Amino acid sequence: MNKQTKVSGVILAGGLARRMQQQDKGLVNFKEQPMISYAIQAIAPVVGELFINANRNIEQYQHFSYPVITDENADFAGPLAGVAAALNHCSNQVLLVMPCDSPFMTSAGLQRLLTERERLDADIAVAFDGERIHPVFMVLKASLQTSLQQYLASGERKIDRWFDRHYWVKVDLSAHPEYFANINTLAELNELANKE
Repeated sequence: MNKQTKVSGVILAGGLARRMQQQDKGLVNFKEQPMISYAIQAIAPVVGELFINANRNIEQYQHFSYPVITDENADFAGPLAGVAAALNHCSNQVLLVMPCDSPFMTSAGLQRLLTERERLDADIAVAFDGERIHPVFMVLKASLQTSLQQYLASGERKIDRWFDRHYWVKVDLSAHPEYFANINTLAELNELANKE
C-alpha cells in the first residue's frame, strides 16, 4: 500500500455514543482490541499524517501515539465538526476521514476513495454501498475548510446538504458490504464479535 505523503487522515471518535450507553466507542473492545485500533490499522498505511478527533477520554486516545484533536465547540456538533477540526490542523491538500466504529474497513477500501477522488478531481469523494452513501468515509480537498466553517457557523449540521454545495462523487464499494458494518450498540458489538 503506498503511503500518500500528500494526504492527511482523521479518525472520528468525537461523538457521544448515546446508543452505546454513553461508552466511548473508539475505546470499547472488539475481539480484544479497542475499536479505534482497527481504524488505525486501516488508515495509517495510506496517509502521511494522522489525527484522532475525540472530545473526551483524551489521555486514553493519546496512548495510540497520534495527535488528538477536539472539536472547536463543546456541543458535540456531529461528524462535520470533527472534519472541521482536522482541516484546521492538517498540513496536506487532501483529508481522508473515517469513523472509529467500523472495524472491517481496510486500507484497500480507503485507497479506492483516494484514487477515485484524484482521478475525477472531485472536491469530495464519499463511500457508497450500492444503496446509500456513507458520508463518514470520505476524502475531501483541504481547500474546503472555509466553506465548512461557514456552514457550521450558520447552524447547519447535515453532511449531505454541505456536499451539495460542492462537486462530490460516490465511490462504489458495494463489492465489500462488510466495510460498512459499524457498531452502534452493545448488542451489535456482541453479534459481530461472535461472527467468524
